[in-house]
Amino acid sequence: MGVGVIGSDDDNLTLVDADVLKAARRTPLEERLHILYTKLLAYIGQYKPDEVAIEEPFVARNVRSAMAVGQAQAVAMIAAAASGISVKSYAPREVKSAVTGFGDSTKEQVQEMVILSLGPNADPMPLDASDALAVAICHINSRRAESLISNERY
Repeated sequence: MGVGVIGSDDDNLTLVDADVLKAARRTPLEERLHILYTKLLAYIGQYKPDEVAIEEPFVARNVRSAMAVGQAQAVAMIAAAASGISVKSYAPREVKSAVTGFGDSTKEQVQEMVILSLGPNADPMPLDASDALAVAICHINSRRAESLISNERY
């Protein structure tokens, strides 16, 4: 499970951290989910984010994979709720479009744009970590747009 934290002020984005949280595949599912939950709580405790953004599962050909992503997503939502942090979710196409301008971008294209957006400190990183950062960038851009619209006077 990719995780990442981005700092933002005005138009500047800053990479704070990016990582991939893992649990051994041979561990029973319920224990893997608990391990991810515990690691997420520690991550949230370390970085104290204001909000959590997650990517909705994408179901294509591999339903088993989509279910695993959905379970991990639920763990992230529960960890955020346990920490008193609001959660916003985004569709994969929305994230890709926000980061690359094209909703059908590859993971590699998304990663390249994340690195360009966050600077050379973001390179190299695993694809799962850059995916998490892409969701964060999408969320920050969405919040900025909402702020501009709500502050606009007619």
